[in-house]
Amino acid sequence: MKTRVLFICVHNAFRSQIAEAYLNHLAGDKFEAESAGMKATEVNPLAVKVMAEDGIDISHKKAHSVFDYFKEGRFYGYIISVCSDAENEGCPIFPGMSQRLSWSFDDPSKFTGTIEEKLEQIRKIRDQIKEKIKAFIKEAQ
Repeated sequence: MKTRVLFICVHNAFRSQIAEAYLNHLAGDKFEAESAGMKATEVNPLAVKVMAEDGIDISHKKAHSVFDYFKEGRFYGYIISVCSDAENEGCPIFPGMSQRLSWSFDDPSKFTGTIEEKLEQIRKIRDQIKEKIKAFIKEAQ
């Protein structure tokens, strides 16, 4: 049976979508990842672009509300916040036995500059998340 993992960030537009995609891509045989946001908006096109650069298509993904998942009574083995520490407050406590982890990543929606400058910063976050996912896969086995 696969271990269910929920990645949470503020808008479910960047970080949590990227983490979900990498975990499902790299270890979909062991984990079933989902993602959600506290104030779900929509998946950012720049997140879609940087993931496509790494061979992963998230263009079909939709943003989801963590509170909808909570109300549905979903169970997860791991709840992982990928918000910055300052944004981490307000995450609901899900029912059942879950391990809660907090991985602090900068919020790409706050990046400034040209599109190319933003993409460069987002690629760094993407790569940091990918490395964190690889470490998580090794530790959680």
